[in-house]
Amino acid sequence: MGLNVTRSVLPTWFARLACGTAVLCLAGGISLPAYSQTGDALVGNIQTNPNAQLLLESDELVYDINAKTISAVGGVQIDYDGNRLVARQVTYDQKTGRLKAMGKVELVEKDGNRIYADNLDITDDFREGFVNALRVEAADNTRFAAESAERIGGELTTFNNGIYTACEPCRAKPDRAPLWQVRAQKIVWNGKKKTIRFERGRFEMFGMPLAFLPAFEIADPTVKRKSGFLMPGYEHESELGSGVSVPYFWALAPNYDLTTTGTYYTKQGFLGEAEWRHRLANGAYSIKLAGISQQDPGVFAGEPEDETKNRGMIGTRGAFQINPRWSYGWDVMAQTDKAFAYRYGIEDYSNYYVTDQIYLTGLHDRNYFDLRFYHFHVQESVDNSSSSAYEPKQPWVLPSLDYAYTPTQSVAGGELNFDVNLQNLHREREDGTAPTGLTRSGYLSGVEGNDGRITGEAEWKRTFISDNGLVITPLLALRGDGMYVDSNSIGVTRSEAFRAMATAGLETKWPILFSSTSATHVLEPTAQLFVRNNEPYAGEMPNEDAQSFVFDASSLFDRDKYSGYDRVEGGTRANLGLRYSGTFNNGWSLNGVAGQSFQLGGLNSFATPDFVNAGAESGLESARSDYVAMIGATRDTFTLTTGGRFDKDTFEVQRAEVASTTSGKYGALFLKYAFIAAQPTYGFSDDRQEITVGGSAKLTPNWRLLGSGTYDMVSDTLVKRTAALAYDDECFTYMMYYQQEQPVTVGGGEGEKTTKFGFNISFRTLWEFGKPVDIGGI
Repeated sequence: MGLNVTRSVLPTWFARLACGTAVLCLAGGISLPAYSQTGDALVGNIQTNPNAQLLLESDELVYDINAKTISAVGGVQIDYDGNRLVARQVTYDQKTGRLKAMGKVELVEKDGNRIYADNLDITDDFREGFVNALRVEAADNTRFAAESAERIGGELTTFNNGIYTACEPCRAKPDRAPLWQVRAQKIVWNGKKKTIRFERGRFEMFGMPLAFLPAFEIADPTVKRKSGFLMPGYEHESELGSGVSVPYFWALAPNYDLTTTGTYYTKQGFLGEAEWRHRLANGAYSIKLAGISQQDPGVFAGEPEDETKNRGMIGTRGAFQINPRWSYGWDVMAQTDKAFAYRYGIEDYSNYYVTDQIYLTGLHDRNYFDLRFYHFHVQESVDNSSSSAYEPKQPWVLPSLDYAYTPTQSVAGGELNFDVNLQNLHREREDGTAPTGLTRSGYLSGVEGNDGRITGEAEWKRTFISDNGLVITPLLALRGDGMYVDSNSIGVTRSEAFRAMATAGLETKWPILFSSTSATHVLEPTAQLFVRNNEPYAGEMPNEDAQSFVFDASSLFDRDKYSGYDRVEGGTRANLGLRYSGTFNNGWSLNGVAGQSFQLGGLNSFATPDFVNAGAESGLESARSDYVAMIGATRDTFTLTTGGRFDKDTFEVQRAEVASTTSGKYGALFLKYAFIAAQPTYGFSDDRQEITVGGSAKLTPNWRLLGSGTYDMVSDTLVKRTAALAYDDECFTYMMYYQQEQPVTVGGGEGEKTTKFGFNISFRTLWEFGKPVDIGGI
């Protein structure tokens, strides 16, 4: 006895008709190939909504009361909780508790997985079942195929004569073998342990077997953390030799883990590393250890510190959220010598300059608070026997404090800002060495002993716009600095001082718009006038945070052109210039600024030398400054920026920079050029010029050739060169590279040359071997 229904669209009462068994969730009960209401999937556990509505559509619905079967026949489509099952026929047998889907079975899961099979036979609780001619396309673009699949005990799914790959099939020839695949007699997916095990398999590329794999195991693609070996790495470096790294990841708990890495260098022996990571409810921290007993320390010719036999380091980082407004953290490193982490490329600690810091930060509305303790590392090789070892010249900053506050209410119609800065430094030895390594007689970049400063500043400004478009902004500012120094360094003339600065300023801008049918231009003549008292104690107190000083178009209209608080611009100064912006219908846009600065009265702070000669040969040390200009052009992916400083009398170039990038169908290109005229005050008696060119070229849709080079035009030296050949597609990447560095000494000679080469191979979701190389600008 049967009940026939033609072209049925049936809601949840169909579920009740079938006695409430799991068949009611035909579309929501299978994962590889479907979900159950309990979430017990073919290969894992995924929760679905048991209260979701089920919608069934078919040409015919047959309910056989005697046989106790329910069949949907012809064009069957079942939708449940975001999942969709399509088949020619779906039958549920109440007596055996089995569900059968037949004829081009296709399941599209709500997470994006697609499952294809000729037929499916599975129990109503989906703990056991059998699938023929199975093909799975996972949401992460990985693919399984098998002659058949069987599920046992609700945990194990076995693919018989299976294939696994992360490569997409060729659209023109879908039957062609993918770039790589793993073919195995059995692929066992353990839904409980979250592992995929391959038995009696082989690894193939382009359909050709390359390696026989008796048995190996990888993590379930849904699992991001599982103990096991990570892919090895390879690198070659001149003094270290060839090195092979083998890391092992320990997934100790959901919120903490450990990675240990052993690296053997042919010239220096075994390097051991360990990194502990711990994630807590409000943040995370890590601890890293590394050490080596060098088997051939003498290979570091001329670098006595690196000749130490036993070398090591410990570093830790952390970041925590106290509440949505406040956070704290740290980044600290200690090592046996100055250059261990840099020399051996310890990840996260291998930069030439490393900064230790502990911080507390708060941000809310218009309030900002930042408290930090600093210590600085310069990872240079020095003689351990010398008095300059272990970087006593680098200061401890205990602490540095910044606080800013802007009231929400206007004051006299304008905006009021408050800023506070505090810094206290300790340095064991006087620092008279430039970053380039040049020692300058009588030059101090930092004083020995202790020095500190506290600064408080209030600034008010208001903007008025006239009827003809003139923009006028008056400004008032008051600043006070309390300073002290306790030092035996030569040249320190004051032990404590108070510095007060008052500023009255006025800025006027008059934007002028020109438009045509093909372009729009905006010219904005700008003039500023700042009236201040002279800088008290100019050059007599230490300068620690205002040493980095460059006058260019970007700083032309700054009220105080110094980069920090230790120096402050004084006297009466006017800044005059022109801003320009233009947009064109052909896609081009231009932006530029040019101008000049004038010291109208009072003491010129930039002409007053301090411990680091900040401002000397900057273009601001005379009453009339050098000219500065900058312009940039963009169109689609092409950018070009250039700027410079030009002598006020001869218009001779004193400083120039050019940078350009572009990319297109056939690759990408970048160029950087820098020129700095001779600066005898800083020890550079000759001009400096350097150019860097690099890019990538697409040889085929997947193959790329990459390279870059940095050339010192003065010493005629190629200081850095890098070349690489790379292949990329959706499932495989390959890169082999060569890199050589040839530093230039202060005297213009060639330093010690270092050479590196290596490669990187990555099979997505399966393996990765080696390290990629960074080609700056790409």
